[in-house]
Amino acid sequence: MKLHFALVGNQNCGKSTLFNYLTGSNQHVGNFPGVTVQKKEGTILAVPDAGVIDLPGIYSLSPYTSEEIVTRDLLLYNKPDAIINVIDATNIERSLYLSLQLIELNIPMVIALNMMDELTGSGGSIDIKAMEDSLTVPVVPITANSGEGVGELLRRAVDVAQNQQLPRRLDFCSGPVHTAIHSIAHLIETKARRQNLPLRFTATKLIEGDSDFAKALQLSENECDIIGHFVTEMEQNLKTDKEAALADMRYAYIEDLCAQTVQKPKHTEAQLRSVKIDHYLTHKFYAIPIFVLIMGLVFWLTFDVIGAFLSDILSNVIDAVTASVDNTLTVLDIAPPMHSLIIDGIFSGVGAVLSFLPTIVTLFFFLSMLEDSGYMARVAFVMDKMLRKIGLSGSSFVPMIIGFGCSVPAIMASRTLASERDRKMTILLTPFMSCSAKLPIYSLFAAAFFPDYAGLVMVLLYFGGIVVGVLAALLLKGQLADFKRMLDANEVGGTALLGISRPVVKAHGSASEVGICNAVRQAMEVARSGIIDDIAQNIDKMRIEQKAE
Repeated sequence: MKLHFALVGNQNCGKSTLFNYLTGSNQHVGNFPGVTVQKKEGTILAVPDAGVIDLPGIYSLSPYTSEEIVTRDLLLYNKPDAIINVIDATNIERSLYLSLQLIELNIPMVIALNMMDELTGSGGSIDIKAMEDSLTVPVVPITANSGEGVGELLRRAVDVAQNQQLPRRLDFCSGPVHTAIHSIAHLIETKARRQNLPLRFTATKLIEGDSDFAKALQLSENECDIIGHFVTEMEQNLKTDKEAALADMRYAYIEDLCAQTVQKPKHTEAQLRSVKIDHYLTHKFYAIPIFVLIMGLVFWLTFDVIGAFLSDILSNVIDAVTASVDNTLTVLDIAPPMHSLIIDGIFSGVGAVLSFLPTIVTLFFFLSMLEDSGYMARVAFVMDKMLRKIGLSGSSFVPMIIGFGCSVPAIMASRTLASERDRKMTILLTPFMSCSAKLPIYSLFAAAFFPDYAGLVMVLLYFGGIVVGVLAALLLKGQLADFKRMLDANEVGGTALLGISRPVVKAHGSASEVGICNAVRQAMEVARSGIIDDIAQNIDKMRIEQKAE
């Protein structure tokens, strides 16, 4: 029987290097069905009856990006015989976050500690035996570039796959998170086992609000309400949101594990310098002013210096070409409609669009510099908590700030966001920010309709756009999720609707949007059955009897 392995790990952890070492040139590259996410499959040279798939690099199994969704669905519904979890030994704390989620899937698994040569070369070490005992899965140190340790990794992986050696139950939660996870697990245990879903992993996904799992389990409205109550109680006790509570739980365990098993290498001068810089870039009070100064410099260089200079050059070139073509068409005595179409339509229209190009290119150049330097990740970290309250992540902050300069490059900048939901939300909210093109319109309306208070109206319009954007975000945050739940719900809630009493529309639970939606559906079915006509006839009969009395 052919064995199937899945390589899973963070980006830039050496996963693809290991895949190439295992398969050589005997591999196939394609896309997963329905998405533009690349997948690579191959046969292991040292084990001809074993295949391996190189899954996209991810940092967690939360369904925010298409890569994470593809990886999660493959591991859940097309289970490999074993997972080979590749970890960057030089950055083990970050890598272990994904490992804890993979262990919860209850699939045979081996951890490959890659880049061990770099770790030991800088004076660090890892207690492999202690880490194996704690994580309950085999841990093998390797160096994928040279192939050192890969043979032992394959031997352990094949052994685990053939014997179906599952990770032992790893319970590292405590406090309110422990209460929420175990309460939800007890509630859904029967349905989870019926659907062949890992219990603890499914419970954590329901806490995160993953609607795919609620749909797969076919949860009733009462069960959803109970789960919501558990989650709300956990958030209130911890005074944080559900995603942060789960992340804190995992990182607390990782911190304790690394303190017992990992001897960190000495910090280099560059690392110490980076820590000092991070102290100010992520500081509680200094981070925002520093960000304002940096983005102000970027905007100034983009819109007033470099971008404006390049735009002027391009505009002059376009004007010169337009004038030359205009003279040529005049000399050739081209018909006026065609002349106007070419000059006023094509050249003027395309030229107006092209004039934005230098500005956009310049802006993306500076954003790429900030992204590659790691500064954008620090800005996202600083702004994440605030933007989560309106349903966005910290990464959405920069495109929305750019929206105050121009909405066009701001919307284009949103394509860099990892989450499709964040991209759509940011694109929808960015036009509420008052860009430079809106200000002349504001001033025109303010001067025309409020001449005595033009300045005050300008300020109100400017900041009013921000307020409306925040309100729209809060509305979309709830409505997008509620709308999907309304379409997927199977239970009836509420009491009486459209004059149809409880015996007609069976009801229980709270009068939520889901309940109303389903009650309307059932009411329509009742109406088609003719019961409404019978009720109307009975009402008319009662009125006639009352008049007779």
